[in-house]
Amino acid sequence: MKDTPPGECPQCWQHAHDRRVHRKLGPREDCPQCVDHMVNGHPHLVPKKSRWW
Repeated sequence: MKDTPPGECPQCWQHAHDRRVHRKLGPREDCPQCVDHMVNGHPHLVPKKSRWW
């Protein structure tokens, strides 16, 4: 699994790119963690590198 790129949410990145996360869900079944995340927002984002010296 790759590291989360700058400016992205680690949970969103993992759930979008790791098939193992949603393997236990049935057809058309929503992931409770994803639904909670969409309702409550991102807890934190990976910081982007600053362009300031």
